[in-house]
Amino acid sequence: MSSKEALRPGLVRAAIEGKITNQQGAHGLGLKVRQFRRLKAAYRRAGVAGLLHGNRGRPSPRRLREEDRQRVVELINTHYAGLNDCHLTEKLRELEGLELSREMARRLRIAAGIAPVRRRRAPKHRARRLREAREGALVLIDGSEFAWLGPTPPVLTLVGAIDDATGKILVLHFRPHEDLHGYTELLRRLIIDHGVPTTLYGDRLAVFVRNDSHWSLEEQLAGERRPTQFGAMLAELGIGFIAAQSPQAKGRIERLWQTLQDRLVQELRLGAITSVAQAEAFLPQFIADFNRRFGRPPREVRSAWRRPPRDLERILACRYTRRVAGDNTVTLPGRWIQIPPGPGGRSWHRAQVEVRELLDGRALVLHPTHGVIAEQPPQVHAFTLAPRDKPRRRAALGIDAPRSPTIDDRTRPRVPSPPRPARLGQLTNIRRHPPDHPWRRRVVPLASTPDRGGT
Repeated sequence: MSSKEALRPGLVRAAIEGKITNQQGAHGLGLKVRQFRRLKAAYRRAGVAGLLHGNRGRPSPRRLREEDRQRVVELINTHYAGLNDCHLTEKLRELEGLELSREMARRLRIAAGIAPVRRRRAPKHRARRLREAREGALVLIDGSEFAWLGPTPPVLTLVGAIDDATGKILVLHFRPHEDLHGYTELLRRLIIDHGVPTTLYGDRLAVFVRNDSHWSLEEQLAGERRPTQFGAMLAELGIGFIAAQSPQAKGRIERLWQTLQDRLVQELRLGAITSVAQAEAFLPQFIADFNRRFGRPPREVRSAWRRPPRDLERILACRYTRRVAGDNTVTLPGRWIQIPPGPGGRSWHRAQVEVRELLDGRALVLHPTHGVIAEQPPQVHAFTLAPRDKPRRRAALGIDAPRSPTIDDRTRPRVPSPPRPARLGQLTNIRRHPPDHPWRRRVVPLASTPDRGGT
């Protein structure tokens, strides 16, 4: 008997005994007088059992059939193993034709003794940051290293971008690891497909910001530090960058990785996708389906996207300042570029130029006045954009900086380096005369003699 039905026996019995009227009893139960009279008749006929609802104990006409229950449990154990409850209900509705709620799927899974994919934890208190009002005002970028193609190698890194205002995935791209090439390609696709955003939000990866404390003499005189190669691209595009101090600060894209590690992996498995090329071809379809399900409209209709510049390929490049040699060439570690004669056959000797290495492997030489004065095609087919600075300059720019020594490094005994062989010109190779050489003999001064001419 429910709490609502528990009040009926006392009031009905009081009305039958004449202690209260039918109107008073109906008002106490929140019923009409006619319905209260029916309860009195049912009580006289069957006692307290007559006051219960007639459908109590009967199966619901909308109850899932037993064969469908067994089919769902079998699919959870076999074909759809590893899917969460929400993802499971979507696949059952779209592919199997079974209309099931998420709670019903959860109950069937619990009744079958199947553990959940992710254990529920008590939520931590977090203060929600208000989303940006316009689409394109703030774009979160990050990378996630995971076994996206299954437990077998290789373990790939998925770099992606998500819009803060709508929660939609903008770009996804597979890379062997987080590097400058991957994020530059991500930025190129983002600008081509959507436009130039206002601000990017990322972590403190050395690709984005400088994490060292070194200041060169030029930086001290200028009062500001040189940005990284990626930071120089953003500065020329007019894009701001916010470096998060913790993973919780960029929680929206961190939660996206949790969703993708759950959904995308299962979608790739269901589609029998095992190669990186097939996964890259599947990503646009997955992004469209994800945005349709989980995207939300922005608070303002007007977007903040800007048109991409015409020289976008020239901007997305690594920059190096060089001085032209006497043979009209400039060099980078691993490649050199021959500059053709200038106007009137002039020479570019001692001219200060900027060398840009593009994302596709081409190299451009830019003069401050004459623009592009030389172009070199890519030297290798599988080109990876990476800084080509010298080790000292790379450490000054915070790129591939040497790691701090660990406890094992400090406790490990130092092995003395082998002696360097003596070469011509070193101080250790100077010919020294023996001690008995005339030049090394001590010169004894003669004793003074009296003057014979004196008196």
